[in-house]
Amino acid sequence: MKFGIDRLLADPDLRAPLEGKRVALVAHPASLTENLEHSLDALMACPGIRLTSAFGPQHGLKGDKQDNMVETEDFLDPNCGIPVFSLYGEVRRPTPEMMDSADVFLFDLQDLGCRIYTFVTTLLYMLGAAAKQGKEVWVLDRPNPVGRPVEGTVLQPGWESFVGAGAMPMRHGLTLGEMGRWFIDEFRLDVEYRVIKMEGWQHEAAPGFGWPDSRVWVNPSPNAPNLNMARAYAGTVMLEGTTLSEGRGTTRPLEVLFGAPDLNARAVLSEMERLAPDWLEGCALRECWFEPTFHKHEKTLCNGLMIHAEKGFYHHYRFRPWRLQALAFKAIRRLQPEYQLWREFPYEYVYDKLAIDVINGGPSLREWVDDPRSRPGDLDDLASPDENRWIEERRHYFLY
Repeated sequence: MKFGIDRLLADPDLRAPLEGKRVALVAHPASLTENLEHSLDALMACPGIRLTSAFGPQHGLKGDKQDNMVETEDFLDPNCGIPVFSLYGEVRRPTPEMMDSADVFLFDLQDLGCRIYTFVTTLLYMLGAAAKQGKEVWVLDRPNPVGRPVEGTVLQPGWESFVGAGAMPMRHGLTLGEMGRWFIDEFRLDVEYRVIKMEGWQHEAAPGFGWPDSRVWVNPSPNAPNLNMARAYAGTVMLEGTTLSEGRGTTRPLEVLFGAPDLNARAVLSEMERLAPDWLEGCALRECWFEPTFHKHEKTLCNGLMIHAEKGFYHHYRFRPWRLQALAFKAIRRLQPEYQLWREFPYEYVYDKLAIDVINGGPSLREWVDDPRSRPGDLDDLASPDENRWIEERRHYFLY
């Protein structure tokens, strides 16, 4: 199993088009070779490649920025002696001055396969800037760690944001190399684009079902510590738009279905089982207690449910994290109709809309939760047509 970076480093023929060109790298802490060498260091030492700049996405090249809307500054890399530009600081779209630093931009980010994970949007912004400036973009492809399953409503027109790059569902089932191909068609971008494909990616193979068992997991962002989190993320990310804890400030962030000091987790689970037992399939849920050291409910004991989409509890196609999380919200709303569920605060530079709606690319999920007459089948009726259309549309962009 070889990722795009490994193939590029190993094959002089793949590198040949880079001869004589200035090269930039878009990277983060999980931009590693099979030997756990950072791509920046490996490319600096690689014959025929002249690195002239690097770029860091949200959380920074070093991955040291903990929360959303915590920005990173540009800096000069002390080891490589090249500028490192922040794409999550004063700007999120590369400026012409940044694009002037190179001729070819190598995009080597590990994604989580979820629309809201901002590395997808960073790819779109890089492609758009490259099209305007006449630059090349190469994606050094990496696995979609959650494989090919699709879930969620498609982002609605007018709801585009840094966590909503385009009209795709929450769980899109593409690699970033494939996503770049879709972006080019969807946004009619005239850009020279190349994907250095993976070799031997088996997205249906157990036990990883997208993540190769032979590769070490390294956090692509501070709160993405393992494969269980990656699988749950298309659901648990919605907690960021609520008053409920997503487990930030604990050792298992974004692996809990919820946590709060004023909820009875067992009662919520019983209501979920009553409403839609089939939406709980494909994983195990376990009552847990935790006290966040920072973030929501800091230093307060919370009762919640832990998701185990792993080992023998995991079923690749029965596990539907977006529906599972929505069901938890619905159960809480039914048990405590006046519960202050939705959090009002600026979310990823959107100041005039509820965060939960920004996350979902429209208000339909929140409206379903808040409507006392709605049933699980109503949310299925909203999501299933979008999911089926996307499943057919994305086939044109598969590389594996």
